[in-house]
Amino acid sequence: MKKLLLITLFIMLFISSIISIKAQNNQFYNDSYQTIDNMLNDKQPYSFKEAVFSVENAYYQGKLDIDKLNGEIGFLKNFANSILKSRDLAYKESDKGKVSKYATVYSIMCETLPIAYKDTVIQYRPFSYDFTDVFGHNDISNLFVSKLLATKKGNCNSMPYLYKILAEEIGADASLALAPNHVYIKHNIKAGGWFNTELTSGIFPIDAWLTASGYIHLDAIKNGVFMKALNNKESLALCLFDLAQAYNRSFPGNDGEFVLKTINKALEVYPNFAKALILRAETHKEQFTKLMDTHNLKTDNPENLKLVQQQDPKAKELFELMNKEYGHIYEIGYRQMPEEMYLDWLMSLKTERGKYENKKLLDNFTK
Repeated sequence: MKKLLLITLFIMLFISSIISIKAQNNQFYNDSYQTIDNMLNDKQPYSFKEAVFSVENAYYQGKLDIDKLNGEIGFLKNFANSILKSRDLAYKESDKGKVSKYATVYSIMCETLPIAYKDTVIQYRPFSYDFTDVFGHNDISNLFVSKLLATKKGNCNSMPYLYKILAEEIGADASLALAPNHVYIKHNIKAGGWFNTELTSGIFPIDAWLTASGYIHLDAIKNGVFMKALNNKESLALCLFDLAQAYNRSFPGNDGEFVLKTINKALEVYPNFAKALILRAETHKEQFTKLMDTHNLKTDNPENLKLVQQQDPKAKELFELMNKEYGHIYEIGYRQMPEEMYLDWLMSLKTERGKYENKKLLDNFTK
């Protein structure tokens, strides 16, 4: 019986080592990391679209039809250019051309539009919010732009990503911004300065809606954790986080090496990126837990936490590191928002639209 147990343990360790090697040497994830790293170091042209699709292709292990996706983006780009030629905004400032592009991308994302085709007019159907698995817990691909393009349904990850991609395709800028569990768009125009574009509900909320969640601490705003207009390289840091998260889904139980490399690169670009800081701390916690297991000690016993640090210098290093990291996350103002509260907060844009909508902006986006 003892011999059988030893053989079983050996087989399990062997399989685990094979999985670990496969994870560490996975070419698709390595290629995506290299693509984004090259953009960050100006070794290849910046393209948010390419960065996003490289992450999704890594998760699908090279099976994502990039040509088809580029074709769909190309159609939306042509559609946007046709809208730009056919309508005129009631906007009088000198940056009208830029603002017209913002309004066009917004229309494609959020509005039903007529399309003339031969002798008929068909209705273009906009993208809509999908309340199924909004955090990607069951299937991480629910957060993907490729899923959004295929189904016309997305969430606060895929919809702002696609908005930014389309804006850049027609020569406009678009800044991603973060709130608890959330991504949205910020623009800066001469008639009013910065404004928010919320794609999940299709309105332009004032900042009061964001702070109404109750989970945006003033320190988080001051430190750029939330509500900051991210530049292009900081947006690539979001892609690196997505890559690390997808890697964990593809290779559960991995040793954390690739995840930490990817997250540390993201934090070089965007030091107070809360989700990346949390994932780094959680990865160190997982490594610490595995060390506890090798010493046959349970983590729920405080005495064992002291014992393993006495027995293993690496465990002591990890324990001190992850506690420092969790403390830093709190110090910069991050507060975790419960998922059910997030959904209520998101719905408040519709139920209290009159309270939070940026009314001064609306006239600038009318024909």
